[in-house]
Amino acid sequence: MRSKVGEFWQFPRACATAAVLRTKECCPVWEGDGSVCGALSGRGFCRDVAASELPHGPQYPHSGIDDRERWPLVFYNRTCQCAGNYMGYNCGECKFGYFGANCGERRESIRRNIFHLSGAERRKFISYINLAKNTVSPEYVIATGTYREMGNGSNPMFANVSLYDLFVWMHYYVSRDALLGGPGNVWQDIDFAHESAAFLPWHRVYLLYWEHEIRKLTGDFSFTIPYWDWRDAQECDVCTDDLLGGRHPLNPNLISPGSVFSAWKVICSQSEEYNRREVLCDGTAEGPLLRNPGNHDRNRVSRIPTSADVEFVLSLTDYETGPMDRGANMSFRNVLEGFASPETGLAVRGQSTMHNSLHIFMNGSMSSVQGSANDPVFLLHHVFIDSIFEQWLRRHQPPRSRYPTENAPIGHNDDYYMVPFIPLFRNGDYFLSTKALGYDYAYMMDPGLQYIEEMLNPYLDQARQIWQWLLGAGITGMLLAGIVAATVTLAYRRRRDRRGTKRLSSFGERQPLLNSSEEEASTSYQTTL
Repeated sequence: MRSKVGEFWQFPRACATAAVLRTKECCPVWEGDGSVCGALSGRGFCRDVAASELPHGPQYPHSGIDDRERWPLVFYNRTCQCAGNYMGYNCGECKFGYFGANCGERRESIRRNIFHLSGAERRKFISYINLAKNTVSPEYVIATGTYREMGNGSNPMFANVSLYDLFVWMHYYVSRDALLGGPGNVWQDIDFAHESAAFLPWHRVYLLYWEHEIRKLTGDFSFTIPYWDWRDAQECDVCTDDLLGGRHPLNPNLISPGSVFSAWKVICSQSEEYNRREVLCDGTAEGPLLRNPGNHDRNRVSRIPTSADVEFVLSLTDYETGPMDRGANMSFRNVLEGFASPETGLAVRGQSTMHNSLHIFMNGSMSSVQGSANDPVFLLHHVFIDSIFEQWLRRHQPPRSRYPTENAPIGHNDDYYMVPFIPLFRNGDYFLSTKALGYDYAYMMDPGLQYIEEMLNPYLDQARQIWQWLLGAGITGMLLAGIVAATVTLAYRRRRDRRGTKRLSSFGERQPLLNSSEEEASTSYQTTL
């Protein structure tokens, strides 16, 4: 498996040239064998993209206006289609859960509660995401203009971005308003990753790829994103300087200067300004990371969700109902996302519950949908949301047919490709258990395995971190003890010999006395050492 940073995200530099945009063929060469899509090694082939023709819902009445419609056909109509366990824009990577040069090694990763990580593991997690924030993606760029603004591909408009901000931009791009033409002329009732069925599968793939990219950046292929179990919490438990940043002592909207996150700058946070100017977010830094947890609109969010709220959500049997949008009643997805009550299951207006409530509670960068991924709390929060999704899948075991195939809002039908992923992923393909994707949650494991993962592993990890020092100290101690023992023994023997010689000459004794007090003192001292 290649060790380069970046293999997946749109737009690959190899597919961001005028020539590729004009031909609409994104089928790069895999360097492993020098062939397109790794065809010579049987990894994949360049194929036409077959976008779904099934109708979507009435929420978006336009056609041919937005680049994300029937993704990715506006940009590419031919991409690599990978075989077997291979994946990636050039089939140079392994599918989720597979590892090794030929992607034949099956391995399960475990996501754990951040409060069950050892101190070293917490520091490692923070250093990894901070490294991603400060490392420019070497193989991927972001689009700074629409396909029309690019002159239908003849004038590419792309920009460099850090690995972390690449993910921020993707979350912005999938949820941004549609530009209809003219300043401020936008359509807001459109989102390819929220407010309908794809909310949970899309974020599942998003988090898996985020983990994958961090693993390649750091070389730590056991890395997983921890989760924050916020059930029944009274405050932001992860908002401390040793985790994701405490509150600034002088400005409650800022991060404490004792945290690395106080130096972070956000991107893609000014959606109204983009709409007014009719432009896309270009990845330019727009100010510090903002967060003021708990000082939010209490009328909109009265409390953080409880254990009872989560249990009610899990009891719902239907994944989607009715219009399959934020007005759906008794829909597991809609209640978990936070557009319906976790007490009645009915859609509510003017209030945010469950998933949405945590975004509002953070009262800062995370409270705006398009720019919410700027805050690293976003990751821990969404990993826990994904775990609730997994609990529901295991409890109800729904067939894929329970996922909507048509008439969901645009971008959310089963066969729709997720925006803006290259390679391509269909929504319905990720309406399945984490077990099939190579990962699990510690708190959902058997009690014995859970104990090992949550309680013993942190201590074993600390022991692995310092075993060289322990071994060195042990060897050094043994050497010092040996030297001291040898020195004392030699001194004792010399003294004994001298006293024996003196007594022989004075009293005619042929051997030293075995029980002299001085010898006992020497023996006792040696024993003490």
